[in-house]
Amino acid sequence: MTKYIFCTGGVVSSLGKGVAAASIGRILKSRGLTVTVQKLDPYLNVDPGTMSPYEHGEVFVLEDGAETDLDLGAYERFIDENLSRLSNLTSGQVYQEVINRERRGDYLGKTIQVIPHVTNQIKATINRVARETQADVVIVEVGGTVGDIEGLPFLEALRQMRKDVGRENTLYIHVTLLPHLATTNELKTKPTQHSVRELRGIGIQPDMIMCRADLPVTDDLRDKIALFCDVDRQAVIPLETAETIYEVPLVLEQYGVADFICERMDIDCRPPNLSEWADMVAHIKKVKPYSVKVGVVGKYVELEDAYISVYEALNHAATHQDCDLEIEWISSEDLERMRHIERLAGLDGVVVPGGFGERGIEGKIVTAKYCRVNHVPYLGLCLGMQVMVIELARDTFESDAPNSTEFNPATHFPVIDLMPDQRDIADLGGTMRLGSYPCHLAPGSVAAQAYGVDLVHERHRHRFEFNNEYREQLGRAGLVLSGLSPDGRLVEIAEIKGHPFMLGSQFHPEFKSRPTRPHPLFAAFIKAAGDRARAKMNGTGE
Repeated sequence: MTKYIFCTGGVVSSLGKGVAAASIGRILKSRGLTVTVQKLDPYLNVDPGTMSPYEHGEVFVLEDGAETDLDLGAYERFIDENLSRLSNLTSGQVYQEVINRERRGDYLGKTIQVIPHVTNQIKATINRVARETQADVVIVEVGGTVGDIEGLPFLEALRQMRKDVGRENTLYIHVTLLPHLATTNELKTKPTQHSVRELRGIGIQPDMIMCRADLPVTDDLRDKIALFCDVDRQAVIPLETAETIYEVPLVLEQYGVADFICERMDIDCRPPNLSEWADMVAHIKKVKPYSVKVGVVGKYVELEDAYISVYEALNHAATHQDCDLEIEWISSEDLERMRHIERLAGLDGVVVPGGFGERGIEGKIVTAKYCRVNHVPYLGLCLGMQVMVIELARDTFESDAPNSTEFNPATHFPVIDLMPDQRDIADLGGTMRLGSYPCHLAPGSVAAQAYGVDLVHERHRHRFEFNNEYREQLGRAGLVLSGLSPDGRLVEIAEIKGHPFMLGSQFHPEFKSRPTRPHPLFAAFIKAAGDRARAKMNGTGE
C-alpha cells in the first residue's frame, strides 16, 4: 500500500512548505524508497501559465509540457525525479473536470456538491499519482494556509484520505511560523497553537509540526508546542533559517524525521545514505577561492521568485566551478531608458532570461549589444536568445528595424516570428510549444563542447522562433546555429562566432539543473565568467 504524507501550512504563507516537502522526499529517497511529490493549489486558474510572474512567480515547465507551480522545481531539484502534470492540481482543474462530467451526464442527474463530488475528484487525482508512479511514498503539499476559504475542499479531501486508506498509511505534517518579538526577544507559540486548532476544527490532527523560525527553537518551546498541540515531543521539528535551502534535508535527518515517519507508518527501509548530499552542502558553505559577479537582466527582477530556477541553476554551476556567486538583479526597463547602464561594466557575465511582451525589450537588446561588443560572457534563455539575434541583425543591417513580430508585427525584418502552428490559436493557456523536445548539436560548437554529447532533450515554453529566412545572412555575420531540431527546421541554440561565450537557447535549460548535477550550459557559462573574473584579478583582463 502506498504511503501518503500531507503537508499543510499555518500562520503565514511563503513559509517554505515546498522546501520542507521536497526535503522530506530527499531523506526518504536516501533510504531506498521511491518518492513522488504533488502540489495542490487552491486558486481557480487551470494552471499558472496565463498568470503574471508578479502574481505567481516562475512558471515551472515539466517534461510533459505541463505549466506548473514553482514548488515543483524545488521538488525536482531535491528528489531528482522528473514529475508529470498529475503532480500539480489546481481548483480550476478540479472544477473544470467536475463540470465537464456533469455536462456529460456522468453523475446520473445528481445534485453536484463540494462533498462528495469535488472532494472525490481531488482524491482521485491523488490516488492516480500513486497508481501511475508506483511510488512507495506520495508527498502532497497544500498551497496557502489553513483557514483560507478556497483551500477547504482540499483539506476535507485529505481528511477523508485517512478513512479511505487507513491511519497507518497517512501522516499529516503542519508547517508553521514561530514569530520573534523584538520587545521581549522571544519566539511566540500562540499563532501555532491557533493554527493547529483551526486544522483540528477541520478534522485533521497533525502528526508532526515543523516550526519555522529565525532564531533557535529551544527545548522548552518544543515541549510547550507538543503539550498544547497534542503531538509527540520528537515530532516537533525546529526549522531555523538555514544558510542554504539544501541544508534542510540534513536538518530533518538530524532531528530523526525520517525515522519517525518510517516507524509511524510501518515502512521497512534501509539506513540512509546522504553522504553525496552532505558533501554538496559542505561545498556550498565553504570559502571559495574567488567570486563571480553575474547580472540577471529581466523584466520582473523586483520579484526574484520570477527567476527562481535561473537563480538555482547559477548557484549549482558556481558550486560546481568552486567559486562564490554574486548576482546583480538589473531591470531591463532601466537599461531601456539608458539608466544604470554602468552596472553592466563591472559584471563577469550576464544572463538574459525569458519573458513575454514588449515592456523592457529594448533594454535587453542594449544588454546583448554591450556583451557582444565588450566580449562579456552572455547566456540567453528563450527570449534572451531572441534579443541576441535581434541585436545582431540590427548591427548587420545597420537598422533599428529588425525585430520580433511579437513586439512589432509590421517589422520589415522579422528575424523572430510566430511559429506556423501558432498563428490561428486563440486560447493563450497551455497552447505554446511546451515540454521536452530533442536537439541535435553541431560538432565543435560551444554547445556541443558544453554538453559532451550529440543529442539532448530540453524543455520549451514559447510561441516565437528564429525566422529561417535569415539563416544565411546572419550566418555570414557570425551567428552559429549550433543546435537544431532533428528535422533541421527549428533553431534551438545560437552562438556568436569568435566570442568568449555568447550563447542563447530557445529552450529553458534552468528547469533541468540539479544541485549535484548542474546544467551543462550554466556550467560552461559560469566557467567563462570565472575566467573573466580571474583575468581581472590577475590584471590580465578588463
